Amino acid sequence: MAQMKRTVIAVSAMVALTACAPAGYGPDSGAAEPVAVAAAEPTVTADPEASAEPGASASPGAEAEIDVPLPDGAELTESLTGKEFPRMGSAVVNQDGFILYRFDRDTNDPPSSNCEDECAEVWPPALTDGDPALKGVSDDAVGTITREDGTRQITLDGWPLYTYIGDKKPGAWKGQGVGGTWFVVNPDGSKNLECLPKGTPKAVAPPSKSESSDSDSDY
Repeated sequence: MAQMKRTVIAVSAMVALTACAPAGYGPDSGAAEPVAVAAAEPTVTADPEASAEPGASASPGAEAEIDVPLPDGAELTESLTGKEFPRMGSAVVNQDGFILYRFDRDTNDPPSSNCEDECAEVWPPALTDGDPALKGVSDDAVGTITREDGTRQITLDGWPLYTYIGDKKPGAWKGQGVGGTWFVVNPDGSKNLECLPKGTPKAVAPPSKSESSDSDSDY
């Protein structure tokens, strides 16, 4: 499987409650245990000389490791787990139980992220520097992209993955349907269209603006 770099969740501002969010936003309230899938192969460092050969090709996310510092406050995404939630159905969570999302303005063929700067403050990319542990998620669907800052972001079926700072507790999905472009991701990388909120909620404000503005973000 492809090499990768990880991230975390930066907690900040609040967003409107979705219509069918679970009470208390607990991660394990009625949730089924994920089905175990074979863990990823140990990370193998690419040969810089071999990768530099003209015409050399690599699978998505398989380019040589680059030692790029993580953004301030960021942590690595250590695992991806497919789970079932009441009313929501299937979703993918990280090692802390926070739900992961995909963005309609990204692309999966080729995989590319269009969430940078303030957008990435609200929707922290799922960064990694190796192979995350997988449960209920096929390693064949997992890959990485290299972001503009050189960090590596995990993809699922080519779609870059993110958390949402409006989710204050593990198992919350307040990012579902935000802006009509953000959706909980299924374990196969497709959009989860269950439990959509009424209307089109806006995202919380970026942390860099939250102290000076109470307005919601367009992201």
